[in-house]
Amino acid sequence: MGTIAMSVFLDSEFGADTALPNAGSSLEHPLVFDSSAREFHALAEQGRVEILQEHVVNVDGESLIDRLHFRRLK
Repeated sequence: MGTIAMSVFLDSEFGADTALPNAGSSLEHPLVFDSSAREFHALAEQGRVEILQEHVVNVDGESLIDRLHFRRLK
């Protein structure tokens, strides 16, 4: 079974600026969103996406990604 991040990746259009959804989705919980955003960083290291923009917040002393935009390359 695939991850939420992989589903978003596969549903995205090549070359388009795509936001990782949060409000009203299964990624609404901050820890789940952060985990999926970090999967996109792994995809970026593989050359499959380019991270265009992200925002990090501090929650209880932990840095969490709460917004991420990417471009699918492959």
